[in-house]
Amino acid sequence: MSVRTALTAAALTGGLLVGAAAPVFGAAPAATASLSAPSAAPASPHTVAARARDREATTVSVSGEGRATAAPDMAVLAVAVEATEPTAKRALAAQTVAAEAVLAAVRRQGIADRDVQTESLSLNPVYQHTDRAASKLTGYQAGQAFSIRIRDLARTGAVVEAVTAAAGDAVRINGVTFDVADPSALRARAREAAHADARTKAEQYARLSGRGLGRLVSVTETGSGTHRPVEVPGAAFEAGKVPVAPGEIRDEVAVTAVYELY
Repeated sequence: MSVRTALTAAALTGGLLVGAAAPVFGAAPAATASLSAPSAAPASPHTVAARARDREATTVSVSGEGRATAAPDMAVLAVAVEATEPTAKRALAAQTVAAEAVLAAVRRQGIADRDVQTESLSLNPVYQHTDRAASKLTGYQAGQAFSIRIRDLARTGAVVEAVTAAAGDAVRINGVTFDVADPSALRARAREAAHADARTKAEQYARLSGRGLGRLVSVTETGSGTHRPVEVPGAAFEAGKVPVAPGEIRDEVAVTAVYELY
């Protein structure tokens, strides 16, 4: 049998020769599924929740409180003048005379104009009330209130005496507040104390749980802090009583801090 006849016979019997040649001369197909790394199965909702709980368990949240005190270095005197007259015009005029006398007196005590401020100015009708008749207009009352900042505490008494002598019965001493001129330094010390208090608590909780204290995650100042000047009511100045600056000024700060545990 010739070669041509043999090839023809092979083709007629189903192409066995052609079909067998492909594995010999062609590239074998890659077994992609068997050679690639298996992909990780997606975490179940229970696994995600467990991991979240683990992360939460590695932190501790604590509160801290800090206080700082300082001696006052200034006083704020609250003064008012009042005048009651039959007419509004006369009441305003009398109030103006008393107010000018007060301002002149504090200037003579060395108080700068920037340390004197008008807080309020008022003019109100005055009525007489009786059980048998309707209210009756009897006049008008004019008033003006001032805040006077005294930067030399030793002169507080002298300023009070000068004001009362200048305006007489028209003046009202509503009180004195002792404070610090720059409260920022006091607030800074209170913050430092609050931060230290929070860290001390966090260290204790770390020891109690058998873990170490890690980095500070967050710190929040709760509220705006509390500044506590010393207030003296106006009644303390009756009968010539002029008090010395009492006690200390206090500032308080509260924080919430979150630390990592390891």
